[in-house]
Amino acid sequence: MSALARYFASQGIVVSGYDRTPTALTSELIKEGIAVHFEDNPELLPENLDVTDSLIVYTPAIPATHLELNTLIDRGFQLHKRAAVLGIICNSRRTIAIAGTHGKTSVSTIAAHIMKSSEKGCSAFLGGISKNYNTNLLLDSSNSEWIVAEADEFDRSFLQLSPELAVITSMDADHLDIYGTHEKVIESFGQFVNRIKVGGALVMKKGLPIEPDDDRRRTFTYSITEEADFCIENIELKEGFYQFDLVTPETRIDKLILNYPGLLNVENSVAAAAVSILAGVSPDAVRKALANYSGVKRRFDIHLKNENFVLIDDYAHHPEELRATITSVREIYKDRILTGVFQPHLFSRTRDFAEGFAASLDLLDEVVLLDIYPAREQPIEGVTSEIIFEQIKNKNKILCHKSELKKLASTFKPGVIIMMGAGDIDTLVEPVKEQLLKYEGC
Repeated sequence: MSALARYFASQGIVVSGYDRTPTALTSELIKEGIAVHFEDNPELLPENLDVTDSLIVYTPAIPATHLELNTLIDRGFQLHKRAAVLGIICNSRRTIAIAGTHGKTSVSTIAAHIMKSSEKGCSAFLGGISKNYNTNLLLDSSNSEWIVAEADEFDRSFLQLSPELAVITSMDADHLDIYGTHEKVIESFGQFVNRIKVGGALVMKKGLPIEPDDDRRRTFTYSITEEADFCIENIELKEGFYQFDLVTPETRIDKLILNYPGLLNVENSVAAAAVSILAGVSPDAVRKALANYSGVKRRFDIHLKNENFVLIDDYAHHPEELRATITSVREIYKDRILTGVFQPHLFSRTRDFAEGFAASLDLLDEVVLLDIYPAREQPIEGVTSEIIFEQIKNKNKILCHKSELKKLASTFKPGVIIMMGAGDIDTLVEPVKEQLLKYEGC
């Protein structure tokens, strides 16, 4: 939503809107001249709204009971889903769409950075804040014909896009409150593939349960663990960063260095490099872009690194995302104690994946489990963080209210602290960091 707000503001259009909670991002929007308010109050809607020349954009994350939303409906305004508006913008250009139940924000940000740094150029709508550009909207001044867009499967939003090139990173069961079954999730990704333009191409992680149903689109696979159309060889971990050779259908790029930690980001960079190469980016441009890639805020985001502690903030909110993040951290910090702080996101997701969350959290040495962040949902009877907590086999575990986390952080053992979740856990990172800096000997 914020990327769209920035896009329309860049076109000289007056933009205003509602968000539930003030954040660093909403503060940036306000500095950029976009009016944001945080109280669901119809009296705070702009006075000069006109049915004929106002565009009302909403996200399905807004509950149906939202007062402002219903006031606009009652006044006769036509409402447009965020995904539909993004589709209108993107479908007029050559679009690279990055989809997947996890990994899409990192892949889209890496791909946008590669394209932006190359002779091809691009604009981009990203699902996270690129640390290279300090924004989630990239605008191109060189008249590039390319747009990189994150394609969100929630509410089947990605079916509004008709990309020329697409990536699918993963198709795990998620958003079962929308889809009902994993089979329906897979079916929706199949529909997304069929929206790729004839003559276009799909890049998919090898082994995903999807078979394109015609040969009017090229299909390529990628992997970092086995042979694929795009794969790696000779991977080495050097001072926390990975060096590897990228094998492609046409060439080989030796000794690429990804200047960002985490094995999961090697996989993300292979997907991003693959789709960028298919868009015509040169091997040399890929090399240079990966070497100066700075990452995405809240994706393996290191906030503190000293002799006692490493503090990492990560958006992981699905069992497989937790597993990938924890495994990557373990690979880099082999001999350190790993303490994970996890805030479950949504009652329905907690209910559906409690066992999976517990299994992933068992990869940690110490587990701190916070209350569920409800987001758009009302409570579900019997669903609390305790249904995860009870299934965690590790005895070094504790339930903690977020208001008590800063105090608890004073007891953390020296090592790596990973704070994970898609709710408001990011607002607790600085308080935890402050506490860790008080550790005796710092």
